[in-house]
Amino acid sequence: MNTQVSPPGPADAVGFWIDDAGHQAWLADQSDSQLAFFAASAGTAPGFRLLDRAGATLGSNVQELHTTTRLIHAYSLGHLRGYQGATRIIDQGMAYLVSHHKDPVHGGYFWALSDNGVHDPRKLAYGHVFVLLAAASAKMAGHPDADALLADIADILDRRFWEEEAGLFRDEWNRDWTPFSTYRGMNANMHGVEALLAAYEATGEALFLNRAGRILDFFVHQIAPANGWRLPEHYTARWQIDRAYAGNHMFRPAGTTPGHAFEFGRLALQHWDLACRPANGAPKAARQLIERALADAWLPDGGLAYTLDFDGAVADGSRFWWPVTEAIGAISALIVMDRRAEDEIWYRRLWGFANAHFIDHAKGGWFPAIDDKDDPTSSIFTGKPDIYHSLQACLLPLSGRLSRLALAAN
Repeated sequence: MNTQVSPPGPADAVGFWIDDAGHQAWLADQSDSQLAFFAASAGTAPGFRLLDRAGATLGSNVQELHTTTRLIHAYSLGHLRGYQGATRIIDQGMAYLVSHHKDPVHGGYFWALSDNGVHDPRKLAYGHVFVLLAAASAKMAGHPDADALLADIADILDRRFWEEEAGLFRDEWNRDWTPFSTYRGMNANMHGVEALLAAYEATGEALFLNRAGRILDFFVHQIAPANGWRLPEHYTARWQIDRAYAGNHMFRPAGTTPGHAFEFGRLALQHWDLACRPANGAPKAARQLIERALADAWLPDGGLAYTLDFDGAVADGSRFWWPVTEAIGAISALIVMDRRAEDEIWYRRLWGFANAHFIDHAKGGWFPAIDDKDDPTSSIFTGKPDIYHSLQACLLPLSGRLSRLALAAN
């Protein structure tokens, strides 16, 4: 693990950092450092454990579905890049999904487990689309159980979550597939696009690409332009914006979340690329989403606000690591598509801020939040939550491509 504070790229470099061999080497080193740090998540238990700032396991034994699946995804990308030791973690995660997360009675996957059994039996679209992402990533990595997992989760998403008339995923069920709310949300659908595109890259099945396109059409081409290129998070059962909704502050904060606008913008470009670049306005829409989020959320002292009001005013100015990582991925996609000097300025600014404030050069991994004095802090996140966002911040620009899973093989 590199413990030296290395610059993200040569400050005086002309052109674009993603073309610079020194920056590419730094990104590769950062990705390997993160894979080494989070390998401790595997431990000796059947599932995974969350880590504290130093990389030791936390006392909590609750394991949520998105954490299990993101580790499978991350180490599948690591395997494709040749990272030694990735296979053991993929194997452990794939086995744990089937032996523990999967509901043997009603099908589907439990949201949360503990050493005592099922901790939260709900069936959430947010968690299930990450199962699809894990299956697609594992398939690209050549895992022998990936095809069976992919077939199972694709069937569940189709029968239980996909709403054909709307062209969107519904959000949540009880364990026995009885409904417990009428909530509809953007977050599960955004990650649904991510997973569907990964599944398309892994299988070539057009249904995955087409459904991703329908979700993107609703949020990026209808909702965003009608709302000043900001994306409301929460919706009613009939897919009307619910401006009064406020739920779990980690997964369903009130208002708009600029970090999700970065993700949606990048995914719109990925879909456009995989769909052979149709003349559907996706590049312009993606740029407007990304630029609007940067303009609204970049704070005077640096970093990005967590949430905004519907008019773009800062609602929660907490500075978390993950919006910065997603902004890096989004800007790198714009640079790959259409190289502009103003994008490079943002790319260097974002990496400079991340390097100075979020990357833990001494211990490894990224700090999840900083306070108003720029010191690491804890708020809604404990320890170092996971590898998913920060690893992709390194791999997306390193690939020089818009496609997602193929990036790891470059």
